[in-house]
Amino acid sequence: MLSNKQLETVSEAPQIKKSSGKRLLLVGNPNSGKSTLFNALTGLNQRIGNFPGVTVEKKTGQLKLGQEKLEVVDLPGTYSLVPRSEDEKVTYEYLIDQNRNDKEEIVVIIADASSLKRNLLLVTQMIDLEYPTILVLNMMDIVERNKQKIDIAGLERELGVPVIPMNARLGKGVSKLKTRIETFDYIPAPKVIERHEEKNQLKNTVDRFKRIKEILAKTYHADGPAKTAESTRKIDKIFTHSVWGFVIFLFILFLIFQAIFSWSTYPMDWIENGFLVFGNWLGGALPEGILNDLLVEGVLAGLGGIVIFIPQIALLFMFIAILEDTGYLARVSYLTDTVLKRFGLNGRSIIPLLGGAACAVPAIMSARTISNKKERLLTIFVTPLISCSARIPVYTLLIALVIPAEKQLLGFNLQGIVMMALYLLGFVAALGTAMLLKYWVKTEERSHFIMELPIYRMPRWKNVGMTIYNKVKVFLFEAGKIIIAVSIVLWVLSSYGPGNKMEAIEQKYEQIEQDPSQELSLTQDQIASEKLEASYAGHIGKFIEPAIRPLGFDWKIGISIITSFAAREVFVGTMATLYSVGDEENTTSIKEKMARATHPSTGEKVYTKATGYSLLIFYAFALQCMATVAIVVKETGGWKWPILQLVYMGALAYFASLLVFQVFS
Repeated sequence: MLSNKQLETVSEAPQIKKSSGKRLLLVGNPNSGKSTLFNALTGLNQRIGNFPGVTVEKKTGQLKLGQEKLEVVDLPGTYSLVPRSEDEKVTYEYLIDQNRNDKEEIVVIIADASSLKRNLLLVTQMIDLEYPTILVLNMMDIVERNKQKIDIAGLERELGVPVIPMNARLGKGVSKLKTRIETFDYIPAPKVIERHEEKNQLKNTVDRFKRIKEILAKTYHADGPAKTAESTRKIDKIFTHSVWGFVIFLFILFLIFQAIFSWSTYPMDWIENGFLVFGNWLGGALPEGILNDLLVEGVLAGLGGIVIFIPQIALLFMFIAILEDTGYLARVSYLTDTVLKRFGLNGRSIIPLLGGAACAVPAIMSARTISNKKERLLTIFVTPLISCSARIPVYTLLIALVIPAEKQLLGFNLQGIVMMALYLLGFVAALGTAMLLKYWVKTEERSHFIMELPIYRMPRWKNVGMTIYNKVKVFLFEAGKIIIAVSIVLWVLSSYGPGNKMEAIEQKYEQIEQDPSQELSLTQDQIASEKLEASYAGHIGKFIEPAIRPLGFDWKIGISIITSFAAREVFVGTMATLYSVGDEENTTSIKEKMARATHPSTGEKVYTKATGYSLLIFYAFALQCMATVAIVVKETGGWKWPILQLVYMGALAYFASLLVFQVFS
């Protein structure tokens, strides 16, 4: 019995014979422990994609029970089957889809046992769908800590479905759930949902809560107030304080960026040295020729330029996962709501903005939880200004070129401070842009901000590890495919040129070496540099160089800017390939090659402080990511906003870089 003018009457589904196999649908409120259970059931057998036709993230996995393999689908969190956000709409439409009849389906509803009244609204709605259903009462440890008691057998009688008590964080109750799934008698779901007018919606919800109250009166007992909730309230007096809350948040960010630089130093050095050793071995093991050059100077150089930054990417995702798992990120939303409203956003906007520090694509997708259309649009527009993890390789390389690793400020690593400053700069730019847009984008919708604040808990380290593994895997393989493709193309463009210019250069230097009257000291770098300028890549770079020269950029940087439209981190792979062409010894890192690069005409260093700062600012603002453009097209339903976004951020990057270069020159 659901009420919403958007809900359609779903007639009884035809009894079509399903194929062998079962599918588990995990359904539950946000913060109910659904993802924890999903990880416990599937382990590493997970895939992340999108639901068909929408950009909401879809997590699927496999659960092995005996000889049978079950598909597990983790549906987006929802408070009810009356959808109010895009995420809730996806869950609702997935559940009532009559065309999905390829497997027998069992719904596992995960409810927070410590907030049973709120969670039972969704539970009773799901039971009305008449799916084969199992109810999991998660967080039973909190129930016991709060001296609450739940009559499991009585709840089973009242609801008419099996009830499994569980502590998913510790894995308690998971084996019992697996046994219940294995022995579950499958009965096809008719999927009947009645249509009601909007005016009946409130009455329907009130009636449902009356029934929930009756159920709880028979099955739930509490001895005094909840201790965990009381502890959370005491901590929140500090963490959500109007002044100290912001101080603590900034301090946490400061520590994160210090750790990203400090803790990653040794593993990055090991990876860098490993690639150099492997490259030398591979170059010596393979016969000389095109294949050798392609693999060592092209593919391996480009890939090594990205793999080296995995420690920093892993650390960033680790910290984000910990902050989310402890419940702190929800506090940040609450804390920043008042501030963000002044800029045309709301507290829910902070989740995409903070998520943008990992990747703009899922961050923009997460803006679907914002019900106000204007605030959602503004959030989507400004989110790419937040520095993402793909910028970390670019930032790290450039910061290392202009700021020595040993340089300190008040005892702290200066490189980490600069990195944090770039992130804060992006956040300030996002707020300033939102402030401008809020006067341009008009709406009559009223803004509402309602968010549940979960209790504080210790992070689930297994979940944190799973998050790091999955995110790094996606980063490595998705970026890796692009980088290998771009590296191969770049190697070809850098190794060959129009006409016979490359051969003419070789002949010229051969004659110079054989002429005893010449007193020139030739280096492989000089020869490689001249050949690179004569290549196809050199011609492309020279063509765009006049436009970027005022920013302090040369033609090699210009090529890297173009290729990094595929993905920002490709900048590093491109530089690695360009500076590796002709380096037959392969004994120096990309940072060292760039540090000693000079302008052929003047002999001055290419990467001065002015150029380094200018390039950092350019990448802080520029929308160098086609995947982000594609997501914005999908989320806004057209090309108007992504084109405006691309032009605005490009102009902002260009003129900000121009200003910085002129100031520091």
